Amino acid sequence: MNLVDFSQSSISILPPLVALSLAILTRRVLLSLGIGILIGAFLLTDFSMFNTVSYLRNKIEGLFIDGDSINTWNMSIVAFLLLLGMTTALLTLSGGTRAFAQWAQTKIKSKRGAKLLAAFLGVFIFVDDYFNSLAVGSISRPVTDRFYVSRSKLAYILDSTAAPMCVLMPASSWGAYIITVVGGILVSHGVTEYSALSAFMQLAPMNFYAVFALLMVFVVAWFQLDVGLMKKHEVQASHARGFDNDEIHAEAKDLNDELEIEESEHGKVGDLIIPILVLVAATLFFMIFTGNQSLQADGKPFSILGAFESTNVGASLCYGGLLGLLSALVAVGRQAIPVKHILHALWIGAKSMFGAILILFFAWTIGSIISDMATGKFLSTLVQGNINPVWLPVILFLLAGIMAFSTGTSWGTFGIMLPIAGDLAAATDISLILPMLSAVLAGSVFGDHCSPISDTTILSSTGARCNHIDHVSTQLPYALSVALVSAVGFTVLGMTESLAVSFVAATVAFLLVCVCLGWIAKRPLKAMPEMSR
Repeated sequence: MNLVDFSQSSISILPPLVALSLAILTRRVLLSLGIGILIGAFLLTDFSMFNTVSYLRNKIEGLFIDGDSINTWNMSIVAFLLLLGMTTALLTLSGGTRAFAQWAQTKIKSKRGAKLLAAFLGVFIFVDDYFNSLAVGSISRPVTDRFYVSRSKLAYILDSTAAPMCVLMPASSWGAYIITVVGGILVSHGVTEYSALSAFMQLAPMNFYAVFALLMVFVVAWFQLDVGLMKKHEVQASHARGFDNDEIHAEAKDLNDELEIEESEHGKVGDLIIPILVLVAATLFFMIFTGNQSLQADGKPFSILGAFESTNVGASLCYGGLLGLLSALVAVGRQAIPVKHILHALWIGAKSMFGAILILFFAWTIGSIISDMATGKFLSTLVQGNINPVWLPVILFLLAGIMAFSTGTSWGTFGIMLPIAGDLAAATDISLILPMLSAVLAGSVFGDHCSPISDTTILSSTGARCNHIDHVSTQLPYALSVALVSAVGFTVLGMTESLAVSFVAATVAFLLVCVCLGWIAKRPLKAMPEMSR
């Protein structure tokens, strides 16, 4: 089927723009994504009804089948979500979540402590952003619930520690992917001053968005910098004592499935901690194991970094999730809980993930359509022309942010924009290649962080059991604030080519932004718009 070429047309941004606008205005994610998908399909097929139907059928089949085999990436993520949902339900059934929450109340004495626990866990579990959001959400949720932290605040903490940590760490799925792409760019432009790994390590402190997004999480948690709708959610959560108040926050409604599970009164802290540790350790092990298998198949020697570069993330998540589930079953079996209760909990756990899976399917579909619309290629042409090289880092940061926001993918933006940044540096000032590459990395995380159609944003909502659009709208002020700080940093970096000077400038901007947020947080709540019910 011949599709219309929109790579040079502004029409290419129409499907994601409509989907994003409707999602924000209507708060109905599936409807908004569906309309965006239909608009894109009609445009690509030149409004041919027959071709549109055929095109959409192929896209839907592609979610499950890749060529002549199963789409292993999509199905592995779906399987991991189901496994994690069932594991979470078993942790509830065993009484592990209750026991951990009761233990945490003896160690964590405040709402601040509960938020900091979630933030620290998000920092330390950096193997993969999907795993981070879901696993940290499962561990932290019972504690933050007991201290009346809103689900929106938990989702913000998950989202702002997942991708930012992964993009800074070489021993993660993100780090391995970026190192591979950057290595190819350095070779193609004859840059020999540093290896791909050393380049990545130099890029990390230049990634102002990731660094300051992490810092913002701790500042918000410590100083209670609640602004906009986040303040409304936090105030209502503080009144939702025991989840029995008429003004209970909207996110608690998502607990209905979990409340159908009768928690054991004989649970221990280990019934929660051990399955989670097994999940983390097994996932890490299988990421190294599957990566080593790929290295051996290519005749390459084993190395930790090489294993992460070649790992099968989807399979590793599934294997780790399966072992975590088995570990949770052992904890339940120890208490001789009836089989029918176990089967019921497994069903409730799987069912709790159906909404997130459906949203992911829609997000993957519109992502594929956006790729066919060549939205990324069109946006990338906006940086071409007679531009002073000193402005290129901040321009690339903003453009990568727009692209990632529109397409809902950091990795896709990496793949398109990193080579463009390398080419621009080679054509203008090769000494700016690292600042330009870091700007793309930072902008991609920023845009993905804000996008309602991003799978990582969706999974952060899922991990926190938070209404998805509530998460997007409450997180946006913090993301935009950090983006402003980052823009200052990249502007100074382009002008001075000094990491130290630009980092100081970004730090000053960060402190000023925090002061402004603190002032806004003190404003009375009555002027705030109503949160969703």
